[in-house]
Amino acid sequence: MERIAFLGLGIMGQGMVSNLLKAGYPLTVWNRSAKKCAPFVKQGATKTRTPAEAVQEAEVFLYCLADDAAVEQVVFGPHGILEGVHAGQIAINMTTQMPALSLREAAAYKARGVHFLDAPVFGSKNEAAQAGLWIVAGGERKIFDRVQPILKTLSASTHHMGGHGKGASMKLVGNLIVASQLHALGEAMILAVKAGLNPRDVLGVLHVTDFKSPIFDGVGAALIERNFDTHFALKLMLKDANLIARFAEQLNSPTPASAVIRETIKAAVNHGWGAENASALIKALEAQAGVEVKA
Repeated sequence: MERIAFLGLGIMGQGMVSNLLKAGYPLTVWNRSAKKCAPFVKQGATKTRTPAEAVQEAEVFLYCLADDAAVEQVVFGPHGILEGVHAGQIAINMTTQMPALSLREAAAYKARGVHFLDAPVFGSKNEAAQAGLWIVAGGERKIFDRVQPILKTLSASTHHMGGHGKGASMKLVGNLIVASQLHALGEAMILAVKAGLNPRDVLGVLHVTDFKSPIFDGVGAALIERNFDTHFALKLMLKDANLIARFAEQLNSPTPASAVIRETIKAAVNHGWGAENASALIKALEAQAGVEVKA
């Protein structure tokens, strides 16, 4: 099996690393906060001090980081990934980021003989832990095909979207839809409460209609129980909403509804709910309405 390195042990990275270890891959790990490496070292992973050290012996290395700034530092910065790579390796970036940054990475890796995929994921904490992510990748098809055994260890499905940057582009397109569904659910459930409908009855209808959605089922059930445990933090959704706005601006693509949703997310973060689940954006709508959606 290929020697793998994984960099970034946040909520998503921890689940992916666990599944790689379960599959038997020899694994090296790195994280900015080294204490997060400890549980995986106990399971057989090797810990390193720097990103450059982490990738030196790897045949394939993956990283899943918080944002563009973290990618800039970990890839291009002092003791970063580019200082440790060698020709023939495969780099897989699973971060949600601007497509333009993916193109910069691809060029930098190509200059060193390293193959690159931008391969962000759909899904959150549970999907990462249960190897149920949906991976969207940009880069050479033959490289995508080569790493299928690794990607399938992490995912429910994998999708090749085209050349470099296309995986990152698809992730932003998908995240726009996710935010829209959360916002629509919040508006609808608040309206239902104000109309005197029982929230459980409303969810029962949403579960069987032709506009049903797993997001409505999962988030709706948690909402009426007032459960905002973090699977994907609201502050990260705000980061993604800002990326979507920048990306759409670059392409002169109209996103009027997305602009309104971004303002709701900002308001929720400013209320202090940024560390809660992304569904906490609904709390900002509830504050406007003067009601709570609950069982």
